[in-house]
Amino acid sequence: MMTEKKNNTALKILTGILAVALVALSIYTIKFYNEEKENKEILQKEKSVIEDELNELIVKYDDAIEENEIMDQDLVNARDRISKLLDSVKDNEANLVLISRFRREIGNLKAEKDRLFRVVDSLSTQNQMLSTSLDSTSAALQQRTKLSDSLKTTNQSLSTKVDKASRLKVTSLSGEGVIVRNSGKLVENDNNRRVDQIRTCFSITSNDLAEAGEKNMYVQVYNPENELVGDELVVQHEGGTMVYSAASKVFYENEELDVCILSNTTEDKLLEGNYKVYVYNDAMLLGTGSFSLK
Repeated sequence: MMTEKKNNTALKILTGILAVALVALSIYTIKFYNEEKENKEILQKEKSVIEDELNELIVKYDDAIEENEIMDQDLVNARDRISKLLDSVKDNEANLVLISRFRREIGNLKAEKDRLFRVVDSLSTQNQMLSTSLDSTSAALQQRTKLSDSLKTTNQSLSTKVDKASRLKVTSLSGEGVIVRNSGKLVENDNNRRVDQIRTCFSITSNDLAEAGEKNMYVQVYNPENELVGDELVVQHEGGTMVYSAASKVFYENEELDVCILSNTTEDKLLEGNYKVYVYNDAMLLGTGSFSLK
């Protein structure tokens, strides 16, 4: 009985010690966790400050690169090193060792920036002095070139006017739906369910300044849904690619010329409503018109 009582007492004492130890361990763990969390927050804030400083350096270099041409490559190389360091800062988890290293590298980069910018300022001063000495020479040259520029402007203006005057012009532009009879005769019809083709007609006006010869004429026909109606001819021009409904070659002899161009149709694109037609000589738009199908 006495031994059993002693064992119970020892067990209670051991249980009490373990309970106290467990409480102490819990308190230490919570304290350690809070300290670790606080340290991480401090390091994260320091990392954000470093990123801001690097971004500010990049902006300063961008401004300097924009204003200076002589030292562009040196400035660009320095900015690229800062950008790489910024990427490294962003990609790595914040810790005391990395933060210390980044701080040292920022110090070196700032020292390099100060040196480069002093050189830039020196070159800018020299350029200003050279610019001042050249101003008097430039003033004399400007006076001499004024008359030449005036004559050149006049010639360009005359050339532009002649170019515009020599372009082809069209009148009486119209579009309509037609039925093709077995005999080949075309009959006008405005019923979209009966139309076989779209006929676009116009007159090229007489123009003595225009260059005579074979002309490439194109038309675009758009249905009420703004879909191109026709064969969708893809033509490569000097300024880019154009898509047309139909095309025709005509021989122009500087006199008024009547032209009609037929565009093939498909039933799914023949809708009721207003249609638009455009006439081109190569890529040059000459006129627009419209018509309706019921």
